[in-house]
Amino acid sequence: MSNVTFDFTGKVVLVTGGGSGIGLQVAKDFAAAGADVVIAGRTTSRLDAAVTEIGAKASASTLDIGDGDAVRALIADMVNRYGRLDVVVSNAASYIPGDITDVAPSDWEQLRRTNIDGFFHLAQAALPELAKTGGSFVATSSVSGLRGDWGSPIYNASKGAVSLFVQALALDWGAKGVRVNAVAPSLTNTEPVAGVTGNDTLLRQFEARVALGRIAEPDDISPVVLFLASDSARYVNGVILPVDGGTSASTGQARPA
Repeated sequence: MSNVTFDFTGKVVLVTGGGSGIGLQVAKDFAAAGADVVIAGRTTSRLDAAVTEIGAKASASTLDIGDGDAVRALIADMVNRYGRLDVVVSNAASYIPGDITDVAPSDWEQLRRTNIDGFFHLAQAALPELAKTGGSFVATSSVSGLRGDWGSPIYNASKGAVSLFVQALALDWGAKGVRVNAVAPSLTNTEPVAGVTGNDTLLRQFEARVALGRIAEPDDISPVVLFLASDSARYVNGVILPVDGGTSASTGQARPA
């Protein structure tokens, strides 16, 4: 469980992809820190279960993050309901592995719609509202958005786009009072990577690349998101912060036996 010490009392927070994994933990921690939290995602039943888990400070909105009209309507509804928007966590993402010759065009369209188009729509709708409150926009990128991986070109490309979006938007919106940052986790124990975490041999190979000797849990990532959104990070802007146990510190050479 995260040891959350930040105070977001009176703040209004949106977390996309908030029904499970990192997004759910982030939403739980913001609510525990006093914020009113709206989680957004595609699956109503999952969101409802998450709201029950988070508690009275949470509500949910079912939408496709790649639908710009739906995203704009959500932001407008939140501002109408709460009167403000203070933090947006752009966390919704898809993961589709495979060699470039094996990935279907429909796979690319699906992944791009969520990972890139969804970020675009969310930033376009939310940043003007965040400028009114001096708010913060935090994205979930990935170490896969900093360097290449074996067999994941479209996922790497999409997360690379997120990382560069964050840096460019930080330049444009910093003077308007909005900080834009991202966390870049390595492999984290969530549902989309069950094919790795459920394979002991493959999991050991991943763990061997992590200086801390284990893959991440969602509550390893969430406190860093809250930090970036907090006043403690008031002079942090345009950062893609690896939260990877030391994975990206490596040259890629094998760990000695």
